[in-house]
Amino acid sequence: MNTVEKLEYSFPALKHRNFRLFWFGQMISLIGTWMQNIGQGWLVLKLTNSSFLLGLVSAVQFLPVMLFSLFAGVVIDRFPKRKLILFTQSSFAISAFILATLTALKIINYWEILALALFNGFLNTIDMPARQSFIIDLVGKKDLMNAIALNSAVFNAARIVGPAIAGILIGKLGYAVCFYLNSASFIAVIIGLILITVEGITPKTNDVKAKIFDDLKDGLIYIKNTPIILTTILMIAILSTFSMNFNVLVPVFTKDVLHREATGYGMLMSAMGTGALIGALVLASISRRGVKPVYLFGGGIGLGIFQILIGIQSNYLLTALLLALAGWSMITFSSSANTTIQINSADEFRGRVMSVYSLVFGGVTPIGSLYAGTLSQKFGSHITFIVSGIIALSYTLYVLVFQYKKVYKV
Repeated sequence: MNTVEKLEYSFPALKHRNFRLFWFGQMISLIGTWMQNIGQGWLVLKLTNSSFLLGLVSAVQFLPVMLFSLFAGVVIDRFPKRKLILFTQSSFAISAFILATLTALKIINYWEILALALFNGFLNTIDMPARQSFIIDLVGKKDLMNAIALNSAVFNAARIVGPAIAGILIGKLGYAVCFYLNSASFIAVIIGLILITVEGITPKTNDVKAKIFDDLKDGLIYIKNTPIILTTILMIAILSTFSMNFNVLVPVFTKDVLHREATGYGMLMSAMGTGALIGALVLASISRRGVKPVYLFGGGIGLGIFQILIGIQSNYLLTALLLALAGWSMITFSSSANTTIQINSADEFRGRVMSVYSLVFGGVTPIGSLYAGTLSQKFGSHITFIVSGIIALSYTLYVLVFQYKKVYKV
């Protein structure tokens, strides 16, 4: 068995041409996205010196997702996903270019960052569920978990590379370079989307007379009547809201507890990305065995424990290690949850189901960001880490003890 055959055996999703095009495009684009995330977070702290205002940026960015995700699902079930994603990705590139130019001209203000974050939030409302539900069109159900895990792997490989590069560039060349490079990085994913050909897959309906609210109601009823989807979505909602606020907590923890600058922050986020990458690759390599609930619950428990441990110490290297373990746990939980939901969703409802997934995974970010920013402002980021970990651990154990056997049919 040669190298290519070994790769295809371990990662069967890569056998699909369409997925390879999408995956490699994402690989480039996500590095730029992480560079912008790091640069933007540090820039906000420099302009405002406020963890609350940093949390507000994150909250505003996901506010449209919280408000409009459910309606986005109806749109996604009616129109070609590839064209929708092409539109959103192109618009993200324009937004990044505007942010870069304002920063380069040194006329950037907090309210402008807030406005661009809101614009990106409206784009994310369509982009997130469209991309999530598009993956099964590229690989089919058999290789879905492998594809989701590989997507998580490339996301977290970018989480390693992007913050490290951003930390260096901010110190040497300033913030604007990170934003310009992010804008340029979208070219790769746009080219990949143009080359993708998805045959035989069309929206279920494009009847403009069909009632949006009826479609929305049908989707919510379907979720309510499918216990494995409903329970998994509720777990995502709790953990996303209270335990996945690293973009708010890590920069504040780095600055106030560890007393490090942008380079130190970038390296910590890279450490977290390293752990998440390893977790995603391990999950991808064992995905041929099928989706197992143990991955879902193990990830949730690990996330809670490692957050508590982060909060009770103040050593830089130990923080890096614990963030890596938290990243591993988080990606194991989120990828398993994503796969569980998609595999158990009927094709005609998948866009609406994944819009609810996007709502509870990203749409609750405004609540989570304000929670993390406010608690950090009043009690410190170390206390916030501890509280967040306790919530994640407690709820995961609750579902494990009281609902595991009934819902997951073990």
